[in-house]
Amino acid sequence: MVGRAKAASGTAGDAIIIKKYANRRLYNTASSSYITLEDLARMVRENVEFQVLDAKSGDDITHSILTQIIMDEEANGEQMLPVSFLRQLIGMYGNSMQAMVPSYLEASMANFRDNQTKIREAFEKGISATPFAAIHETNMAMMRAAADVLLPGMAKGVGKDREKPKPAAGESRDEIAVLREQMAAMQKKLDELGK
Repeated sequence: MVGRAKAASGTAGDAIIIKKYANRRLYNTASSSYITLEDLARMVRENVEFQVLDAKSGDDITHSILTQIIMDEEANGEQMLPVSFLRQLIGMYGNSMQAMVPSYLEASMANFRDNQTKIREAFEKGISATPFAAIHETNMAMMRAAADVLLPGMAKGVGKDREKPKPAAGESRDEIAVLREQMAAMQKKLDELGK
C-alpha cells in the first residue's frame, strides 16, 4: 500500500498523502495546503482515505497520527473509551492473544457500524413496532398459560385477558402450540432484523 499511496495524488480511489514535517505541521498534497489534526478528524468522519507519511523518512505514520487524534478527542471531553476498556486493552499488550485483538476489534466495529442504522430505525419506530415488543407479549402469554396450568384459579390477576373461562386441558396444549408458532415468528423477525 505504501507504493500505491506514494504515487497517489488524491484522485478517486487513491489515498490522499499527508506529509508530516519535523515542525509538526501537516501538509495535504492533494490540496497543497497545511492542515490540522482537526482537519484529519473531519476527513475520517467523511470517509476520506488518507495516509500520513513522515516527510523526511517517508515512513507511514498514519497509525500514530490517528492515535493522536483519539487522544486529543478523549482529552477534550469527548470521552468515548471507558477506563475499564482502556485497562483491558493495555492488559492485552504482550499477551498471547495480542495478535488477535486488532482483527477482533476491527470486525466488532464493522459489525457495529453495519447494525447502527438498523438499531437507530428500531428506536425511531418505537419499541411497540420492534421484535422486543413481540418478545414481551409472548413472555406475558407464556406467563398466563403457565399460571393457568400450574395455578388454576390463582391466575386471575396475571395478564390482561382474565375474564375468559379457564381452558380445558386440551385447550392449554393448543395455547402452547400457538405460543410456539409465535416464538417461531418472532425468531424469523429477529433474523430478518439482523440481516
